[in-house]
Amino acid sequence: MDERFWITTLGCPKNAVDSEKLIGRLVAAGYEPAQDPGAADLLVVNTCAFIEAAREESVEAILELDTLRRRGSRLVVTGCLAERSGEELSSAMGEIDLVAGFGVPVEMKTARRVVRSVAGELSGDVAAPGFDLLELPRPAGTAPWAYVKVAEGCDRRCGFCAIPSFRGKQRSRPAASILAEIEALNVREVVLVAQDLASYGRDRSSYGDHRDVTEPGIVELVRATAERVDRVRLLYIYPSSLSDRLVDAVLGTGVPYFDLSLQHASGSLLRKMRRWGDAERFLERMERIRRLEPGAVFRSSFILGYPGETEDDHDGLLRFIEEADLDWAGFFTFSREEGTLAAGLGDQVPEGLALERLQECSELQDSITTCRRRQLVGSTSEVLVDRPGRARSYREAPEIDGIIRVPRSLPEGWLGPVRVTDAVGPDLEAVPAFELVGGSAP
Repeated sequence: MDERFWITTLGCPKNAVDSEKLIGRLVAAGYEPAQDPGAADLLVVNTCAFIEAAREESVEAILELDTLRRRGSRLVVTGCLAERSGEELSSAMGEIDLVAGFGVPVEMKTARRVVRSVAGELSGDVAAPGFDLLELPRPAGTAPWAYVKVAEGCDRRCGFCAIPSFRGKQRSRPAASILAEIEALNVREVVLVAQDLASYGRDRSSYGDHRDVTEPGIVELVRATAERVDRVRLLYIYPSSLSDRLVDAVLGTGVPYFDLSLQHASGSLLRKMRRWGDAERFLERMERIRRLEPGAVFRSSFILGYPGETEDDHDGLLRFIEEADLDWAGFFTFSREEGTLAAGLGDQVPEGLALERLQECSELQDSITTCRRRQLVGSTSEVLVDRPGRARSYREAPEIDGIIRVPRSLPEGWLGPVRVTDAVGPDLEAVPAFELVGGSAP
């Protein structure tokens, strides 16, 4: 087979893992990667559908690939938008040859040339059942770190989130499968990802067939992963699931990085979101971790403009951001998602006001992040060089946090100490904490 493929991936790290597994499947079937979309016979858009902005970005990517494709190529749309709005996409966008779910066809286009689903494409049978992306083998990459997806779906019913409606209930992978993948990847840092990471394994220990209740949970998985790699990082954790055992496990890895899904600091608003917690409880948990590990790093994300959010709620969030002294944070305006509890709530916050609140929070957090980064100047940190000139310590998650700029003489995959010499916004500059021998790292 001389056919070539091109995949455009949108959305979260979990989607990136799905695309890597799909690439492995395509390569195993004889496809070759194309240098650009115009050279591809099969073009795939792995879409995101979390909020309206993500859906708009997905549609734009589909239209862009359509303008770049060559005559006779096939354009397949998969991922979350395909699962959530497959029939609408198929009927509304004639540019698409096939809308396919996660390996399972949603609808075949009959007005155009019949194109097999990705599953059928690889099996030679248009009626073939779909494959399970979660359990597909993972091709080894070239980076010294990798995301590893440990579960699919989510059992929570947060008021603003539609993901369970199209990703389904939580389905955890067997620990043996995860650890085998980690060993095969042969990387120095593993980033564990899932929609509800701290709940990993709970579904596997409560099946009706009375499965062995000793099936590993997230604590055991973290510890087992740490035995196989230099760094293990978790993205992300619901604050209500941050048990003392999990804290101890994370601290035991030597990567005290806590990505907590807080969403807000107002207890009354969080209850409307069907979420746990408030500013006081969040601060108490963070302080307890900082007493155990003063160098602990915290990241979170927050929604501005959720229905019913008052000025008092917003002011409380600003106070919380100041007191929490987070290293990193992301801010998003509320998106009214069909099928969610929040879509039907009254007292919707005007978009303009939500954007003003977002800007205010973002500016405050930027100043805090800048201050925390400047405090690191003169310190020594162990870094992993992702690629020449760019590295990360335990404080920076790949692709979402700042970076550490280092001499290009340090080879990719090098793990060692550097001295921080400057801070520029969220990024740091550093030099090796030793003298280079012959122009290279020892």
